[in-house]
Amino acid sequence: MRKKETAKVVSQECIGTGVYSMVIQTEAAKEAIAGQFISIYCKDKTKLLPRPISICEIHKENSTLRIVYRVVGGGTKEMSTYKAGDDIELIGPLGNGFMQREGKKAVLIGGGIGIPPMVQLAAELKDKAPVQIVAGYRDELFLTEELESHGTLYIAMEDGSRGTKGTVIDAMKAQAVEGDVIYACGPTPMLKAVKAYALEKGMECQISLEERMACGIGACLACVCQSKDKDHHTNVNNKRICKDGPVFLAQEVEL
Repeated sequence: MRKKETAKVVSQECIGTGVYSMVIQTEAAKEAIAGQFISIYCKDKTKLLPRPISICEIHKENSTLRIVYRVVGGGTKEMSTYKAGDDIELIGPLGNGFMQREGKKAVLIGGGIGIPPMVQLAAELKDKAPVQIVAGYRDELFLTEELESHGTLYIAMEDGSRGTKGTVIDAMKAQAVEGDVIYACGPTPMLKAVKAYALEKGMECQISLEERMACGIGACLACVCQSKDKDHHTNVNNKRICKDGPVFLAQEVEL
């Protein structure tokens, strides 16, 4: 069982409209892998539940993690005010990360705030297999330099200002992106399209589900998704995203 710890903010900066990058010194960095997340507790004690944030980068040598998140409510708004030297309470690393397939040509697909986990995954995969990254944005880019340093980057933008106009699937088709394994994280409509594309192409597909979580450790059953098989914990066709995921083989879950 993971324990809550007091960690320290190393740095924080705004890297886009409402998008923040925070580096944290934490024991969680020693065991973390790509695809996992941490849960951060607010200083405002009226907000009882921690905020789950995916891990963007891991630096085990100095025990730091980088998270990149978007301000969407009171908890993340509070987080955006943290400064270097501030103490924060967190628990992690939590969940199961991506199952990395050595020697298999990888296609990493990230949409919106599902892009940050792709940075660490690309860093871990680049010495094992060729890495192609397809990143989908609405109208503003972030983390492109980090992604380009670990693989070949293709951009899809809704407004068409960079890369392919349209969705990540549009970009894959336009750029003839092919591979053996898809690793994806992003909003559910994107993941549905990616799952269908992988099925059509006969590719293995791993998806990281985004969900509002409560406890973060699988006890409360607030973040379940529908699964093809019965969960041994509940004996129903559900999986706990925080505990059994957030990464699943696409065919294991219904979207």
